[in-house]
Amino acid sequence: MKTTKITYWISTGIVALMMTYSALAYLTQPIMAQAFEHLGYPSHFRVELAVAKIIGVVLLLAPVGLLARQLAYSGFALVFISAFIAHTAAGDPVSARIMPLVFLAILAVSFASYNKSQQQSLRFKASA
Repeated sequence: MKTTKITYWISTGIVALMMTYSALAYLTQPIMAQAFEHLGYPSHFRVELAVAKIIGVVLLLAPVGLLARQLAYSGFALVFISAFIAHTAAGDPVSARIMPLVFLAILAVSFASYNKSQQQSLRFKASA
């Protein structure tokens, strides 16, 4: 149970830090505006995505209900898959295409370890 929780917090922390950093970069770094233009997205989408990422981080880290947490996981999965598709369609280098998939894998570890931790907690409560 302890290993599962450690795995959950490390993977979730990585995702939360990356999402927070990217959201702040979207809002403060002019090069990010150029990157969104390069990918063919309107400028306002960059701001919307930054706000959604911040909300998602809060939902992942705060003690919220299962539905809210699943919504955050689903949203982040959609972001990573969409980023992979956008970078591939724009002909960006392989490194730009692979990073969203790496973070998708880390997100999957977080999701799986969260679910395993929840199941272990339920079994522990039932046996007590």
